[in-house]
Amino acid sequence: MEQPGWRKARLRSPWKASLLVLSTTALSILILLGIVNSFLTRQRDPVGCGMVWMRPIYAKYEGFDSEWTRFASKYGLYLYREGGINEDFQVKGIPVLYITGNAGSYKQARSIAAEAASYWANHISHDPERHNKGLRDLDFFTADFNEDITAFHGQTLLDQAEYLNNAIAYILSLYHDPQNTRREPGQPDPASVIIIGHSMGGIVARTMLTLPNYQAGSINTIITLSSPHARAPVSFDEDIIATYKKINDYWRKSYSAEAGNDNPLSEVTLISLAGGSLDTVVPSDYASLASLVPESNGFTVFTSTMPRVWTGSDHLSILWCDQLRKAIVRALFQIIDARKSTQTIAREERMGVFKKQFLTGLEHHIGKVSPSRDPVANMTLSLKTEDVLPPGHRLWLRETLGNKLEKPYLFPIPEADELSSKKKFTLMTNQSPDDTGMIQNLDVLLCSVVSSDIGNSATGMKQDTDSDHDTPETPKLTCRSATSDVIQLPTSTHSDIYPFTTTNPFSYFQYSCDEISKYQYIAIVDKGHSPMPTQTWIIAEFNDDNQSEIVHQMGLLELLFHGVYFNLPADRPMMVDVKVPAIFSSLLTYKLQIEAQSCAHGALFKPLVRQYIQEPYESKYFVNVKEADISLHGLSPYMPPSLRSVSLTNGLSLQVWSDPTCGTSLEISLDPDIKGSLGKFVMRYRTMYPAITLMVVALVLRRQFIIYNESGVFITFLESLNLCMKTSVPILLVLLIVLSFLITGIGSSTNLVSQGSNATELAMNFTKNDLLLGSPDTIFWLLLPIAGILAIGACVLVNYAALSLVYIFYSLNSTASILTRNLQRQHGRHTTENVFSSGTTRRRLIITLILFILISTAVPYQFAYMVACIVQLITCTKALQASEDASSNFTNNFYNYSHSIFVLMLWVLPINLPVFVVWIHNLAVHWLTPFSSHHNILSIMPFVVLVESLNSGIMIPRVMTRFRHITGILFFTLAIYAGLYGVSYAYLLHDIANVIAAWLVIIQISSSGLSIDQLSKMVLRGDNLPAAQHVKKRP
Repeated sequence: MEQPGWRKARLRSPWKASLLVLSTTALSILILLGIVNSFLTRQRDPVGCGMVWMRPIYAKYEGFDSEWTRFASKYGLYLYREGGINEDFQVKGIPVLYITGNAGSYKQARSIAAEAASYWANHISHDPERHNKGLRDLDFFTADFNEDITAFHGQTLLDQAEYLNNAIAYILSLYHDPQNTRREPGQPDPASVIIIGHSMGGIVARTMLTLPNYQAGSINTIITLSSPHARAPVSFDEDIIATYKKINDYWRKSYSAEAGNDNPLSEVTLISLAGGSLDTVVPSDYASLASLVPESNGFTVFTSTMPRVWTGSDHLSILWCDQLRKAIVRALFQIIDARKSTQTIAREERMGVFKKQFLTGLEHHIGKVSPSRDPVANMTLSLKTEDVLPPGHRLWLRETLGNKLEKPYLFPIPEADELSSKKKFTLMTNQSPDDTGMIQNLDVLLCSVVSSDIGNSATGMKQDTDSDHDTPETPKLTCRSATSDVIQLPTSTHSDIYPFTTTNPFSYFQYSCDEISKYQYIAIVDKGHSPMPTQTWIIAEFNDDNQSEIVHQMGLLELLFHGVYFNLPADRPMMVDVKVPAIFSSLLTYKLQIEAQSCAHGALFKPLVRQYIQEPYESKYFVNVKEADISLHGLSPYMPPSLRSVSLTNGLSLQVWSDPTCGTSLEISLDPDIKGSLGKFVMRYRTMYPAITLMVVALVLRRQFIIYNESGVFITFLESLNLCMKTSVPILLVLLIVLSFLITGIGSSTNLVSQGSNATELAMNFTKNDLLLGSPDTIFWLLLPIAGILAIGACVLVNYAALSLVYIFYSLNSTASILTRNLQRQHGRHTTENVFSSGTTRRRLIITLILFILISTAVPYQFAYMVACIVQLITCTKALQASEDASSNFTNNFYNYSHSIFVLMLWVLPINLPVFVVWIHNLAVHWLTPFSSHHNILSIMPFVVLVESLNSGIMIPRVMTRFRHITGILFFTLAIYAGLYGVSYAYLLHDIANVIAAWLVIIQISSSGLSIDQLSKMVLRGDNLPAAQHVKKRP
């Protein structure tokens, strides 16, 4: 019996929505517009990459054919040469292989390769000393993958890795063939290749080392650009998730304590360069190596951190950014050594070069170079009393000497037992270092006493400078140059706007007393080489850490409500390091404001700020700063935990350099930028949007089936959504919020237990952040109701889009039907059509069988899903026509049912679309070899059968028994899974929806009353399904 309450509802227009639904949709649109506006206009890093020019020449290796690789007909291998510099196609240098990324071109290698050719020709080729150290030109090879799509398809990624291992074997063989090489006699043949990978090319590079055809030792250096190492960029393909897991497990296990001396990656260095917030293709958080590689073998650094780069880059500009390519090429030429078969220096030395070239030098756990190696320059100074500065004195020179003798200034280094608190030495000057680190008019030296009549001087004790005037023989100092420790900072004057416009950076030195404890003095020597006094200024001082470090301990809620405010007094140190441990999330942004009073004699420089976190290495510089946008890539959603001891919760630090000679204070404030924070959700939660929306759709269909089984009325999609918004949707969101609190609590307990342990020795759970919001911070629970509102709005908009599409097709079909009937009347014919008659059952079964054969052999099942979506659209058009021609309970129910299934299929479609695109791309490049994956018929058969039954006009019957609860349970399972794991394992959403389709087919078959004998007769005779199941048109 029908329940009276639904009699009017069953005839309700599918377009009609309640006030609650419409108001929620309007709110979701406003929120979405705010997020998009924030993403596009707020907290945007400035773009500072310089343009580049090159004259590329590519030579394809036709000899790399099917005898070397089974992919010879699909891919290609090229050698790059720079026109006008190197047009010889014989190999003669160090092999470097460029691997392009998702849908990338092999020609993208040209920017870095061109710079390498120019740098060799202009700086190295005519330098015998560097030539004798093993420096040679770089032979750049690049692979043409025909713009393969690797981000969406795991098998394509594996195919590329297999091909490149074969390519490396071929490249190394070129150096053995006298016809192909011009290497100097006596040099060892190369045994390894340097890899540079962009985007997914970096993942392909790491995959190569895990495959059976990898030649051990053939790769020892990998530099990746914007590569998503930590997790796959999307989770729509099961193969890509499985491949990522296999690769990452292999790398983690290799570096674990269990591997010991058997580590196959012990000599491999992996450097990951990330572009920052300008990269809107791959979240730069995913470039982190913290969960994969120990600090001894690799690290992640942002381009805004790198000296003289100082700018972020987007996903493509990271390849051609002029400052960045110069930094990469300089590093490459410092790690190569043609005298060794590996073609590179030892791993420890390589890591030292990369840290020196790519990091600021201000990192806390990066030691200085000078105290641990031979001096760059030796010098002897006389220890004169008038040259020694008293303890606590600040050296301040507004101009250096001109046309005079050198003038030394000596800072005595405090002894350890004299320290009430730790001290550090800082020096800044506006003189720029050259490529060797030398400063034209200034020397900074680390000195020790070597001769004195004071008895304890020879033992290395500190000198008592107060008694020097009584000493008949002046003590001598032997000094080591500190030029290799110089840190470059962007200039910050009244005319500076961006750090990347700096041409002559500031020089900065910073030492803790522990780092220079083996010396007695720091000597600052004004060389006085200029004929006239110069405008070179110098500020140097020792200061206590308790003066130069400020830690603001406060909770995140307090920070969000009140911000951070502090005052730097007039007698402050030149550099103050402000730490705010509460700021560690990549989802929140802030506004920094600095108010400086005017300087009476003119400030030497304007306030300079370095924003940084310790893991990964991300620094941003703000010059001449009054206001600045603060955003970071700290603790990010869905990221695996770190192997390293450095905790992300150390928070944000702000190093503030200011002129302390002005005698004025600085007012600094840091306030949350809520509007700017909205845009950060786009990159971190872009795949969460369809997952939560599918959760709402599942709840809507569940409600429709419950009412249908109870009353016999299949209500419209919007009616069901209105009911769900009052009951199941808020209940499920509350349940997810509670789960998020529980999961966060468990994760926090785990972190406390493992804190201070060797992470590589623990059985760490690298998937613990895969659930829900993927964030261990409970404060972000508010995102769930916001996501729910956005999902409801998306449901309504897609529902209206589907309705519009169906009505367009219906209008076209109606026009065609009218024209057809008019023609029939003119010829005296009059027929009654069955709306759903589109072929006999035998024909349908044959077509379906052919489709299944194709799926099992040649095409992926995603192709069949696309076909099923098109057929379902046609079915909805027919159902609408039947409902308009003969409105009844049956036709209205069938239309609403068909439309809801169509909406469900549309939200599952994004999961299947990427693999379908990969297949189409393979056809476009004439790669006709069948897919080696995605041929499981069971993954699509239920959808195909369900769509075929609907296309026949068969309405699902009501289930009056206890089995009706299974339908609700299945839809609720889909909703729960979409909320919990929809972001991390989206491919399983298709499988669950497929199970639901199978259950609906079972209901259909079990109630149809068809026996096997009847079904066989229908197939053999070509009969249609029973007529009672169909909808007739009115004559």
